[in-house]
Amino acid sequence: MSFTSFTIASRLADLPRPATIAMAARARELKAQGADVISLALGQPDFPSPPEAIEAAYAAAKAGDTGYPPIPGQKPLIDAIIRKFRRDNALDVTSDRIMVANGGKQVIFNALMASLEVGDEVIVPAPYWVSYPLITRMLGGVPVEIRCREENGFRPDPEAIREAITPRTKWLVLNFPNNPTGAILERQDLEAIADVLRAAPHVLVMSDEIYEHLTFDGKKHLSLLSVAPDLADRILIVNGMAKAYAMTGWRVGFACGPVPLIQAMIAVQGNSTSGVCTLAQAGSVAALDGDADGIARMLETYERRRGLVVGALQQVPGLTCVMPDGAFYAYPGVAALIGGTSGQGRLLDTDVAFAEALLDEAHVATVPGSAFGYSPYLRLSFAASDEQLVEACRRITQFVGDIRTV
Repeated sequence: MSFTSFTIASRLADLPRPATIAMAARARELKAQGADVISLALGQPDFPSPPEAIEAAYAAAKAGDTGYPPIPGQKPLIDAIIRKFRRDNALDVTSDRIMVANGGKQVIFNALMASLEVGDEVIVPAPYWVSYPLITRMLGGVPVEIRCREENGFRPDPEAIREAITPRTKWLVLNFPNNPTGAILERQDLEAIADVLRAAPHVLVMSDEIYEHLTFDGKKHLSLLSVAPDLADRILIVNGMAKAYAMTGWRVGFACGPVPLIQAMIAVQGNSTSGVCTLAQAGSVAALDGDADGIARMLETYERRRGLVVGALQQVPGLTCVMPDGAFYAYPGVAALIGGTSGQGRLLDTDVAFAEALLDEAHVATVPGSAFGYSPYLRLSFAASDEQLVEACRRITQFVGDIRTV
């Protein structure tokens, strides 16, 4: 029997490739053909991992710490995560509420796999990171999108959350600082959402706080759990080492949540990937307990680049661009240009067509807003060098200037 005669699981039949990965792959193909491509498609810090993390991982390897790890995570890392929650979020948590996974995405997968029945609903404010609805659909759940308006800083309306809740609602996903918009939630936002949740005791909350340290203009991230500790039995915090510590390839995420949920997530992980690489865990301990100056320098750089990119985009006729409060993305709107024709004659009828033409004609890789459930926009990462960003903005300006509108 040949492979082609096998039947692929129906749950994968309509599952698209994540647009962020697809655009990055398209950019790599063009580069391989000799094009001078500037890729702003992936959310990958352009900083090296902390030297103390590298040294700790090397020391662990030299010491022979290369066996199978405990599925929930090694004790030194669990303890470092507990210290991190106390130091950064004013939360006192116990080890049975913590687990370590192979990146933040696996935390999300574990949680949904452990909790969703077919037909259960997951409320996802849009714009959203692409994986929330994709994983939900993969596991038989139903994503329910609520639209966050640009004029409200892309923050979710608590009343819209209330109206979206049904008896089948299992989760509300909150990702702030947000990917792709950089929006953050203030205390009053969190308090209003907490009031909605108190009236819906069957709803769990997934609070993805992976960008918590990347906030600008002196603003600080607040965790929903610190604002509403009475909801502790329903809040799952998702976090990890990728963004603030520039450790994307180390694949270390972690979660803090209700004990029954954490235990179920550990069971999922134990029957899929098992534990996280011991060397990556040793490096993560060193990074979490290390000098915070590295994060401060990274944040200072991102804040400068934010001003460079958003300032340039706001000067381009036909584009709108809200100044992000966190993360490292700009999210310009292209509504005024939809329906136009590019300089090389391509119809720009959607933001997907716009992003593809921008890549093919100007060699700047972005991600269309439709991938994040909110069109017509583009997501640009400013986790790139100043020189690349200046040139990318120049190319975008020229590309837009060549568009013929009706």
